[in-house]
Amino acid sequence: MYQDLSSNLKLLCSYYPSIAEMCRRLGVNRSQFNRYLNGRYKPSPAIMRKLCDFFGVEEYELMLPASQFSRLIQVKPSPVALDMPAQVESKHMQILNQASSHQLERYLGYYFEYYMSMAVPGKILRNLICIEHQGDGIYYQRTERLKETGEEPAFNSKYLGVALFLTDRIFLTDYEALATNEVTETILTPSYKNRISRLHGLRIGVPASGLRTPSCARVVMEYLGGKVNVRKALRMCGLYDLDDESLDEAIKQAVRNDMQPEDWHFKART
Repeated sequence: MYQDLSSNLKLLCSYYPSIAEMCRRLGVNRSQFNRYLNGRYKPSPAIMRKLCDFFGVEEYELMLPASQFSRLIQVKPSPVALDMPAQVESKHMQILNQASSHQLERYLGYYFEYYMSMAVPGKILRNLICIEHQGDGIYYQRTERLKETGEEPAFNSKYLGVALFLTDRIFLTDYEALATNEVTETILTPSYKNRISRLHGLRIGVPASGLRTPSCARVVMEYLGGKVNVRKALRMCGLYDLDDESLDEAIKQAVRNDMQPEDWHFKART
């Protein structure tokens, strides 16, 4: 039994909003970490190094008697002070996740996303989105595949984000995970039907290259199901002409970014 190690880890965890959040940022499985907290197992050398680097302590210090370790931590720089920016972000995410409605559960799964490309004007872009549970929240991944000509290789981008259901609207906020050069925001109207088919809304962002002019576009998300053939779905992603017959006419009309003379604001189309 490793009771001192268990007590020392519990003390370090107390500096963080939750054990789940700490495990997520540490990159350690929650159930695996619980075994260390219970004092039944000692971490492997690789996990021990990861713990020490994360908490800013030495391995021999983690194995000290709990009372001695507690005094040692009091004179060390506070883990909270060392990690303050992440702590602030975590606090805000906790507030939003708690405010988010459980109605978002029914929207988990895969979607095709359609909107007029910001990088290639005049083309419809089809992306693949997967919304799923991760830890205490609901997150998603958007995979974007750009290929302008048959000779050019496809250029893939991956966006990672958080999904929230706040007062009858779905909010998707993500960032470009490879280049970290943009953040996008999508707001969708939920489906009021028993079966989800399509969600309509607006997406704001910037092209990944070029002038990077902030732009807003109508967006349609087409539900594919809880499980799909991801490889096949990704092959169907990319740029399409407005007159491409393989795209549903209703989707092509829904993503057009035109306005009527009486419109004072750019709005989603249903």
